[in-house]
Amino acid sequence: MRHAVIVAHPRRDSLTCAIAEAYGEAVRRLGHTVIERDLYRLGFDPCLKADEIPGPMGVSFAPEVLREREALESADVFAFVYPLWFNAPPAILKGYVDRVFSMYFGYEPALGETNPLLDGKRLISFTTSGAPETWVRDTGAMTALMTVFDFHVCAMTGLRLVEHVHNGGIVPGITAEAVDDILERVRAAADRAFSPVTLGAAALV
Repeated sequence: MRHAVIVAHPRRDSLTCAIAEAYGEAVRRLGHTVIERDLYRLGFDPCLKADEIPGPMGVSFAPEVLREREALESADVFAFVYPLWFNAPPAILKGYVDRVFSMYFGYEPALGETNPLLDGKRLISFTTSGAPETWVRDTGAMTALMTVFDFHVCAMTGLRLVEHVHNGGIVPGITAEAVDDILERVRAAADRAFSPVTLGAAALV
């Protein structure tokens, strides 16, 4: 399988980027391939352009959008890795989804509706927050995030959500032991979702 690891954090030495690396290493050990898309290092522009909004004259996409679609075309799995800022994805990731996963990549127009174009592919998400996990869960923040982002993206594109792994209470000075525990959770999620046993069982369904 080919995994597009899409990471959104401005600091290369962040826990978010370490999670992306740990996930990539875990799926490589399973014999899979990784397509790295580090949005800040790519300098991706998240602002949707007027020509990318369907209208009477049709729709056209900027060269950077076409390059990203080409890079992602062969992916079987999309892994979103990002921090929660005001309980939402960073603007660069939201803009990436707006521009790249839109018309003619994520879905296509149909009579009175849209048809998904990513059926059979999968989404797995890894997030972090400064707020404790219990607060994110008990206030409904995680449910709201997954509703407007994970579930809606899947509904529009046909992706199947595998899992959303969240780690809260991430503060400056977090201990090395705590970081190791988080990265182990990431590796375990990769094994849980994409081990030969799991994939073999899924193929029988």
